Amino acid sequence: MSFTGRVLVYGGKGALGSQIVSHFKSQNFWVASVDLKENEEADVNCVVTPVDSWTEQETQVLTNVASLVNDSKLDAILCVAGGWAGGSTKSKDFIKNADLMWRQSVWSSAIAAKLANKHLKEAGLLTLPGAKPCLEGTPGMMGYGMAKAAVHQLTKSLSNPEKSGLPPNSVAVAVLPVTLDTLMNRKWMKDADTSTWTNLEFMAELFLKWTTSAGERPESGTLLTVVTEGGHTKLVATGE
Repeated sequence: MSFTGRVLVYGGKGALGSQIVSHFKSQNFWVASVDLKENEEADVNCVVTPVDSWTEQETQVLTNVASLVNDSKLDAILCVAGGWAGGSTKSKDFIKNADLMWRQSVWSSAIAAKLANKHLKEAGLLTLPGAKPCLEGTPGMMGYGMAKAAVHQLTKSLSNPEKSGLPPNSVAVAVLPVTLDTLMNRKWMKDADTSTWTNLEFMAELFLKWTTSAGERPESGTLLTVVTEGGHTKLVATGE
């Protein structure tokens, strides 16, 4: 079969990741999923086994992905792995939750960047999962804020492919939503104003547009906030 292109979705079994896998498959892309569970819709899966160290997880993911993609290069690596946990210093789970957030967001983002070094095409796309609230202090969710701030910094450090180790002319962008419209968010925030939530279809189509049209992409290193008001979504680069 002749595919439109080849992408890897890091976090491909989560709510947003599953939507991205489905959307790209509908456009005849070859899709690899990296997650703790298999996504049956993906062409291939790297199922990550929880381990105690970052380097162990790096070895596991890099080895498995190399065997799945062989010598073929990827058009995009779309990292949407992550999670959420709250807590300030007064919480008994402050450090526990901070450690979890670091594993879920920073480990995955850094390994995705390493995958881009090895498997991304020239002029390819790498997206990382930021969060708009974490551009400022997050006293009620300190671990989450620290982890996402690290992802933001990583994105800026990847902006120059010549220095960062990414392929020539590639673009690294962090996408910073406020709240995504997922089943779990609706379950736990029943009284929230969902008109300010960003739907998953918008995000999946955005990633497809950036993958297939280099001219539509933001400048590499951009932290791009996703703002939804009254059901309408716009993208704003931080600092604008």
